[in-house]
Amino acid sequence: MSLTGRGDLGGQIYRQIKDAVLDGRLAPGQPLPPSRELARRLAVSRNTVTGAYDRLVADGLAESRVGAGIFVRAMVARQRRRPPVPTSVAVVHPSPSWMDIKVPTPGFFTDAPPYDLRPGIPDVRLFPYEAWRRLTSQAFRASSIGTGMPIDPAGLPALRAAIARHIGVSRAVQVTADNIIITQGIQQALDLVGRVLLRPGDCVAIENPCYPLVRELFRSLGADVVGVDVDAEGMRVDLLPDHTRIVYVTPSHQFPLGMPMSAQRRRALLEWASSRDVVVIEDDYDTEFRYGGRPLEPLHSIDPAGRVIYVGTFSKVMLPVLRIGFVAAPAPLFAALRAAKYVTDWHSPQPAQAALLGFIEEGMLAKHIRRMRREYQARHDRIVELLTTRFADLLTVIPSAVGLHVSALTQPGVDAASVAAHARTDGVGIFPISRYRMGDGPDGLIVGYGAIAATDVDHALDLLHTALERNRATAQRSRDCPAQRRCS
Repeated sequence: MSLTGRGDLGGQIYRQIKDAVLDGRLAPGQPLPPSRELARRLAVSRNTVTGAYDRLVADGLAESRVGAGIFVRAMVARQRRRPPVPTSVAVVHPSPSWMDIKVPTPGFFTDAPPYDLRPGIPDVRLFPYEAWRRLTSQAFRASSIGTGMPIDPAGLPALRAAIARHIGVSRAVQVTADNIIITQGIQQALDLVGRVLLRPGDCVAIENPCYPLVRELFRSLGADVVGVDVDAEGMRVDLLPDHTRIVYVTPSHQFPLGMPMSAQRRRALLEWASSRDVVVIEDDYDTEFRYGGRPLEPLHSIDPAGRVIYVGTFSKVMLPVLRIGFVAAPAPLFAALRAAKYVTDWHSPQPAQAALLGFIEEGMLAKHIRRMRREYQARHDRIVELLTTRFADLLTVIPSAVGLHVSALTQPGVDAASVAAHARTDGVGIFPISRYRMGDGPDGLIVGYGAIAATDVDHALDLLHTALERNRATAQRSRDCPAQRRCS
């Protein structure tokens, strides 16, 4: 509320409150500010405010309750509320790059299916909440908060050092705290890199299929995003456009197909990038969970030129809602990325950073990863066993021994999107590969096992098998009944 001029101050207060009541901005039964407090806030006499309140009561818009104060009258407010101004009259529009980005409905995030086979979702039921609450409580002590002023945009120095040690041991990525910037997940890490490196019209090459938000993010920054097909060895280097500025890859566990990039293809990518002064972003989103085989070295560790930017997240190993990730940047880019973080949101929340630091230093992160690796491996092994036996005539499994999902290609003529839709009606949440693909290409299903209990795996795949059989039968009837002669 604000007042203008010096005349009829009581009338201005009355009209502004009246409009707020009729517009619904003041809800039925909501208390009005005490007259003494509102008078002090508006720098007027208390009598001016009480006079306005008396008019509201007299008009039936408010009511006085002895010993309690002045409240909006419920019945009158509901009867006299005015409709909102139509949004169609707005003349302000977003830039074109934001027009086609579709944000899922709220239910997409909150309405989990009974049998959740969606990819990339960890089992939040097994997170050590008590330990995290203790660490968060410690982080909110006055002695931990310090002055309460914002911290270094790059993040807490001790946490950056702890992350550098963690990825050095777990992934052989040799960096120091001076290379690490804390972000709110991988998505912000990519946003910072794009802000620092890209100019409008620059080419960003991404894997095809790929996580859609990566594509949309770089497009929103004005980049020309090109999907590059993958095969059994990973991204096809021979298909990369010569004018590429950034290449984005998931070499340890291609998302969503699941295969790793071969050692030969990794070397070819780095040689190609070096010959054209291209930056490579390596997204290592879930490779803490490996169930067999020898891990391939990250691109970062075999990059002699320092052109690989390594990004990671704790969303898969801990909780997605924590939104904590990082970018390990080559030294020449650190200052610019730190500045980009500063102008974007200044810094990630300090209490969450302090809690994660304790989680790492007390050994709880490593312990939690070991526990979850055992849990996920049991689910992974059972799913792969069923897919390669019972589903052998329906699906072709893409070998993968890492992460939180395994993918399988459908037979020609099978509509994977239709299968996923039918499975959803039976309570099984699952996504088709086509959801992540740019253009046409082999299709199939992505079977996530992070969010489903091991005891539910068999029944969930029974329901999925039924959906596949139903789709195959429908496809067979269509082939037996050509379009020119309809079946009766």
